[in-house]
Amino acid sequence: MSKWARLVKTTYCDPLGVERTWESAERQTRPADCTIDGVGVVAILNKPTGAELLLQKQYRPPIDQVVIEVPAGLIDAGETPEQCAVRELKEETGYVGEAEQISPVMYNDPGFCTTNLNMVHVRVDMSLPENQDPKPELEDNEFIECFSVPMATLFEEIKRLEKEGYAIDARVGTLAEGIELAKRLKL
Repeated sequence: MSKWARLVKTTYCDPLGVERTWESAERQTRPADCTIDGVGVVAILNKPTGAELLLQKQYRPPIDQVVIEVPAGLIDAGETPEQCAVRELKEETGYVGEAEQISPVMYNDPGFCTTNLNMVHVRVDMSLPENQDPKPELEDNEFIECFSVPMATLFEEIKRLEKEGYAIDARVGTLAEGIELAKRLKL
């Protein structure tokens, strides 16, 4: 039996009353007192050249590729999404921040898996001494490389990274698409 996920077959009735089955995966790590599995962190670094999104490169065995992602992680029992985001940001990137905003609960791939999360916007004060030379606190099975890209050119940057052979996490891609839509629609 797997520690992280299990496969399940669900029987349900469709809108016409026809009984059907669906195969999916169910995450096994959600704390009993929690409605989410984890968080994604939207950390904007306000640099002299403009706002940059903090990203990371991490190898993901299921797709056998290095993926461009936002910092993220599983929530611990008794932890709020905001606390989880600040903790994960510090562990994975070394940056210290303060949670400012939280998204609705979002599902990564609801046709296949129960995994869900909140995106948490975390303010990183680049003037703090601890944010001058951040040092990640990675677990022995984490191999994460942090970098940042200008928010103004995020869409172009992820297209370039994809051409270089990286996979793009849906959260990063969706954020880039949203920025492009806002530009096009002049929102």
